[in-house]
Amino acid sequence: MTAPSEQIQAGRLYFAERGSGQPLLLIHGLMATGEMFGPILDRFAAHHRVIVPDLRGHGRSRALPPPYTVRQLAADLSALLDGLGADSVDVLGYSQGGAIAQQLALDDAARCRRLVLGCTYAYNMATRREWIEGHIAPWLVAILGPRRMTQLGMRLGAPELDPTERAWLVRILASQDRKLMLTAWKETMAFDSRPRLAEITCPTLVVAGSDDPAVPIHHARMLHDGIRGSKLVVVDGARHTLIWTHGDEFVRIVEDFLLHP
Repeated sequence: MTAPSEQIQAGRLYFAERGSGQPLLLIHGLMATGEMFGPILDRFAAHHRVIVPDLRGHGRSRALPPPYTVRQLAADLSALLDGLGADSVDVLGYSQGGAIAQQLALDDAARCRRLVLGCTYAYNMATRREWIEGHIAPWLVAILGPRRMTQLGMRLGAPELDPTERAWLVRILASQDRKLMLTAWKETMAFDSRPRLAEITCPTLVVAGSDDPAVPIHHARMLHDGIRGSKLVVVDGARHTLIWTHGDEFVRIVEDFLLHP
């Protein structure tokens, strides 16, 4: 794996860049960083100019102050792409990164050529269980801290990962600041794109795991039903970790959509 070019400037997002061709923006999830895409980055870079930021408040962009609303995070990405001269980009958002990708497609529609929404949602508290879990999670972040919460989540929610993969993810997720993540988590709960899904007009692919306990399949169907003309692909047997457990299949599905419309 070749090292990506990296850049961080005062008052701006940290980002890594690799490859050449049609720009592809990868947006990570809550409590993660762009490093989560590491295992599949080279495969995307073979055909794309891949741009991988750390979102405001996360990783090497943690010094950027609030707000951490989805709208602000999307605006940060627009500003980053302006600075890179990327006027037409494909956008892939994974988990909570998919919410930010939707916001970017709504607020900066002319820039988004194609949209990929992986294991994500329009509204992540659509059921009573999700509402309860959503309100418990910030308190767990506050009480346990990112490291212990992540370790607990890996044991209970990701038994399919091998110990090396779990340790790698714990390192990424546990490195976040407790107070910043508490604020970011609460902002995530406020996101609801359901009334505006019909306004997303760029070609859209929705990818979901059939057995995802974190973002159940009904969320993918909601996105698919709400975004006119979207394509839905369900990876059989995959959970919320499909980007790592089914990395080859995930890349193939996405590349088929981006390169062979």
